[in-house]
Amino acid sequence: MKTAIITGASAGLGQEIVRQLGDVFPEIECYWLIARRADRLESLAISLPGKTTVCLPMDLCDPMSFVRLQEKLAEDRPEVCLLVNNAGCGYLGRIGETDTASQTRMVDLNLRALTAVTNMAVPYMPRGGRILNVSSIASFCPNPRMTVYSASKAYVSAYTVGAAEELRPRGVTATAVCPGPMATEFLEVGNIAGNSRMFEMLPYCDQVRVAAGALRAAREGRTIYTPRLFYKFYRLLAKVTPVKLMVKFTKT
Repeated sequence: MKTAIITGASAGLGQEIVRQLGDVFPEIECYWLIARRADRLESLAISLPGKTTVCLPMDLCDPMSFVRLQEKLAEDRPEVCLLVNNAGCGYLGRIGETDTASQTRMVDLNLRALTAVTNMAVPYMPRGGRILNVSSIASFCPNPRMTVYSASKAYVSAYTVGAAEELRPRGVTATAVCPGPMATEFLEVGNIAGNSRMFEMLPYCDQVRVAAGALRAAREGRTIYTPRLFYKFYRLLAKVTPVKLMVKFTKT
């Protein structure tokens, strides 16, 4: 059965991607929904008539979740036509002042989980398979006070570019979507709302449009997709400006 695996599916951009997935990938019959909150996954599944849904409540920061997912893949042997690595987190705070658990959780979820899930899913992907990784404009330049987060998203973007080339002979593409801030619970959970002048000044992206554009970019096999003209210019600026100068203007 043609299957999509979506991590971080219970809220925000991940939930919106699930809702729009059928518009861009109508051939996909089964959705594997991964997130920590079982109740949200079940509510989302109910809202998807005509699709087979598999709710997999798990915390991808827990290494045992990888064991469970590997066992599920080996048991069902799905045809993974689309993998969406959306699970991620970001916390505002200075190095040495933010609790260590928050700092390392960003590494575990944004890097380790994405790498592990991709590595497990690729053997089940046919030619024409698509990987969609959710990165960020933060990947273009280090962001003081969100140093770990921006570094983790730089990894996501770099990993995507490398994976796209490495998987080309298999006929599998990889796409990284790099949106600006969106009005989701990410801002509250990360202690960003009301505590960052930069976030108050930046133009926000609409998650409905970001989800639609990201899915289309994945379908087309594009490697990097940046929503909004403002952030396309920012990406170009970050490429041509020395990073030590650029970082002085990206403080969150």
